[in-house]
Amino acid sequence: MILRNAEETNMATLTLRNNSITLAQALKASGLADTGGQAKHLVRSGDVVVNDAVETQPGRKLRPGDRFRLGKGEEWTVSA
Repeated sequence: MILRNAEETNMATLTLRNNSITLAQALKASGLADTGGQAKHLVRSGDVVVNDAVETQPGRKLRPGDRFRLGKGEEWTVSA
């Protein structure tokens, strides 16, 4: 996966090398979590929103077009 911030749209984007990424991996890759353990804890505690719904499964697969954020923070978009 390649991480970039799309300045032209003011939207944070996580670009995938493969077809999907787990939510915990996405949190770590985006810098919203420092470790995989911290990412899993954040998700399980109900602090993460995917596509406008609280998600509690760190293994949830994200695919291009999915959006995620930590609390009320900046929203990230997954792209191919």
